[in-house]
Amino acid sequence: MSKLEEFLAGERLDDVALYLTKEYLDSQGKLPNMGEAVENGYVLVVPGDEGRRAFAAGTGMDAMKFAQSAMGEKSEIDRNLGGGVCPDAQPDENHEVKFIFSFAEEQNEGVGGLYEDGDVIHAYAKCTCGTAYSERWVVE
Repeated sequence: MSKLEEFLAGERLDDVALYLTKEYLDSQGKLPNMGEAVENGYVLVVPGDEGRRAFAAGTGMDAMKFAQSAMGEKSEIDRNLGGGVCPDAQPDENHEVKFIFSFAEEQNEGVGGLYEDGDVIHAYAKCTCGTAYSERWVVE
């Protein structure tokens, strides 16, 4: 099982996952082309603190501040963390995910909601148009 598969299965709760497009990696040059290839880029699964530093180095943004900014806008993020659907996209427009920051939280029945049902993946995406959005789901 790959690191990404383990992360998505809730088996790497101390790690974070980062998705960056091939173009974004090439233009920034701050993160190596390593990790698991997905359709339009790469997903890296790394220890939490290291991942937040890598996210900041690759995007110029603090990971948790970015997550907070994306929380208010909900939209679909691919379950493999390789893309998403921008909530501002119109049918005739081309919107692509630029990057995704994701982490998992352990099941917590005391909190309620999704957390009662299992470990929860949090994913925060940034579109090429500038819109930030998020989605959460229970690990299957």
